[in-house]
Amino acid sequence: MTYDANWYHKLFDGFKDLRVLIIGDVMIDAYIRGQVDRISPEAPVPVVMVGKKTSRLGGAANVALNIKSMGATPLLCSVIGEDVRGDEFIHLLCDEAIFCDGIIRSNDRKTTTKSRIIGNNVQMLRVDEEAIHPLIEEDEARLLQLISHLLTTGKPHAIIFQDYDKGVLTPTLIGEVIRKATVLGIPVTVDPKRNQFRSYKGVTLFKPNFKELLEGTGTHLPKGYSVQLEEAVARLREEMNAEQVMVTLSEDGVYYHSKSGINIESGHVQAHHRKIADVSGAGDTVISVATLCLAAGCPPGCTASMANLAGGIVCEEIGVAPVKSSRLLDELIRLFA
Repeated sequence: MTYDANWYHKLFDGFKDLRVLIIGDVMIDAYIRGQVDRISPEAPVPVVMVGKKTSRLGGAANVALNIKSMGATPLLCSVIGEDVRGDEFIHLLCDEAIFCDGIIRSNDRKTTTKSRIIGNNVQMLRVDEEAIHPLIEEDEARLLQLISHLLTTGKPHAIIFQDYDKGVLTPTLIGEVIRKATVLGIPVTVDPKRNQFRSYKGVTLFKPNFKELLEGTGTHLPKGYSVQLEEAVARLREEMNAEQVMVTLSEDGVYYHSKSGINIESGHVQAHHRKIADVSGAGDTVISVATLCLAAGCPPGCTASMANLAGGIVCEEIGVAPVKSSRLLDELIRLFA
């Protein structure tokens, strides 16, 4: 099926009416940039003369940025530390005018921060500060109560689980949210990681990347698109009781498998040739755009094509950055209308 420019414009205009509840691991992506012109006398390592420090919203918070950039309203829920980095995270949310009442502070957590040290435009080191143990029962109960409240008052059109294996998404929380969403008829999507890979049974859209698919299923497949991949994804969709499974394949694009009633649809969407600068955050963009398409009633093939295109666009940017709605719309019309 093909769509004209008017159809895409109406679709994007409709995104402005959507509210998306995002639940998962949030973080700060920090960048320390400078010049290198000597080696340290203390150890055989380069000395970076710092020129600029920047911080950006990452993880599930980058999903919120993508949802907002596409014109929809993000409702972000997570747990961060009662620490200086947590204060910084809240300030970053406020700077972006993103709903922050869904953020819980806990003395049991450390606000995840990934600091990248970049010398002469080359990443030389990454330093991670984080706590990755599961939420304690008290924090889990507080988060569930908050989510239940937002499901009632926020009336989201879709829910995204953004999992980075940092402990916010526990089996109990995942199961309760899926149960409530099913009762309310709200579609649920997930960008999974290894630890809770099998906990997301019953979601609408399950979106691992190729590496996560191999780790989560324990299978061995040739790299990229293959008949074996088709078979593995079909099995996974059945096992997860999901309507759709979409697997991102990096430079090989996206493969999707969908079942609605007795109708089965699958396909391989090839990537578009680009100059890749940084793949950080591409998965956040893919799940964001796919979820909006799903909430808007787009067919699976259209959803996969749009999400694939959006993920490729952000890979042209250095650092974690959301997709620009106008850029995505222009490329969709140029390529497909």
